[in-house]
Amino acid sequence: MSQEKVLVTGAGGFIGSHLVDRLVRAGYEVRAFVHYNCRNHYGWIEDLEEDVRRTLDIFPSDLRDPFAVRKSVLGCRKIFHLGALIAIPYSYIAPMDYVETNVKGTLNVLQAALDEEVELFIQTSTSETYGTAQYVPIDEDHPLQGQSPYSASKIAADKLAESYHLSYGLPVVTVRPFNTYGPRQSGRAVIPTIVCQALSSSEIRLGSLEPVRDLTFVSDIVEGFVMAAQAEHVVGESINMGYGKGISIADLVAKVVSLLDLQTPVVQESQRVRPEKSEVLELVCNSQKARDLLGWQPKVKLEQGLGETIEWLKQNLHLYRAEVYNR
Repeated sequence: MSQEKVLVTGAGGFIGSHLVDRLVRAGYEVRAFVHYNCRNHYGWIEDLEEDVRRTLDIFPSDLRDPFAVRKSVLGCRKIFHLGALIAIPYSYIAPMDYVETNVKGTLNVLQAALDEEVELFIQTSTSETYGTAQYVPIDEDHPLQGQSPYSASKIAADKLAESYHLSYGLPVVTVRPFNTYGPRQSGRAVIPTIVCQALSSSEIRLGSLEPVRDLTFVSDIVEGFVMAAQAEHVVGESINMGYGKGISIADLVAKVVSLLDLQTPVVQESQRVRPEKSEVLELVCNSQKARDLLGWQPKVKLEQGLGETIEWLKQNLHLYRAEVYNR
């Protein structure tokens, strides 16, 4: 248990909302940075239980505003920086948005953390920064490759965090989750896309079925964040977190429809395929460093995690716009 006050950016998002819940239940005092909107809606924080929500210091704002970011950091001892634009397809359309939010936004949080002398800055990376694997499993020494505007923006953000550690002594640790899934995930992610279409349509429309991904349930990833925040000797490190097994999109679809007890056909659509040189073909994690430094290892097997995710999506299908997936 801890009485530390911490800041979580991206608190209204998929992983962020799960992390907020975990931190509150661990006794942390949490300031939840959420993206301001005119509806006064706090994203997936609205989905948390009342006993968790009422403890939160909710801070609606925008990472692109350095003055607001500075205010959000005041009084916080640690920062979990998850705030980012994450949808890869949209990054092809609006790359400047990704630079403004993921790069400049991260710079704003780093500078505020330095000015306020925070004890630890946890930078959230992504396995997409590695691009198509040059070898598997992928360890932290694997080269970084910007195969989409999104991944390039995350590489830039990671390197900014690294520079603030090396240049100014800011205590930074970079957590690099591989493909995370579970309740509350964006409808643009592959598992909600498959499940929502299977539940609401006579066919499943997808892009490429050949890419291989390493899927880790969100509760395991969140536990890794907490362990990284509490561990010693992690400052300056980048730490991969993933299950360590790959599955192709084709096999994932087969597993999902089997769990749903359906036989929904798959239709491949060319407009859903990434540009040829931008497609990341294989991501499989080597998480040995996480085991060595944190004692972390995933606990939730794929079948169990998919089952929990499917049940949640069944109960919340009304929140996902079926017509988006059926285009």
